[in-house]
Amino acid sequence: MGAAHSASAEVRELEGKTGFSSDQIEQLHRRFKQLSGDQPTIRNLRKGPTGLADEINFEDFLTIMSYFRPIDTTMGEEQVELSRKEKLRFLFHMYDSDSDGRITLEEYRNVVEELLSGNPHIEKESARSIADGAMMEAASVCVGQMEPDQVYEGITFEDFLK
Repeated sequence: MGAAHSASAEVRELEGKTGFSSDQIEQLHRRFKQLSGDQPTIRNLRKGPTGLADEINFEDFLTIMSYFRPIDTTMGEEQVELSRKEKLRFLFHMYDSDSDGRITLEEYRNVVEELLSGNPHIEKESARSIADGAMMEAASVCVGQMEPDQVYEGITFEDFLK
């Protein structure tokens, strides 16, 4: 992370951006170096839709990891709500692979299939069925009773918040 003097300034800046302590940053830096093979970036090996970063550096890595930190309950109610919404927006964008502002059935199927692909007891067709059922439930919550010819185009961020 640089020389001792600049590293401490860099660490303080990262603490402010991410909410991690200096010890946590050092621990995550060791993990990042392990994952990157001691390189300055981690390559994205996922073969998926375009729009994903090809590589991420340590600061990007910390920013992503900070979304998974628990919400600080000592913050004010408004700040807690803002933090919660930021975390949910990050998760929404993980599903919305084409960044069009909607999670379509196909995008949701891809995520569910990828998540369940490591489980030898769940076949691809079962994963699709799980995704289809969840999307139908989302449609009923967000749209209500749909007409037979009505098509649910996907989950918007506002729907996702519900």
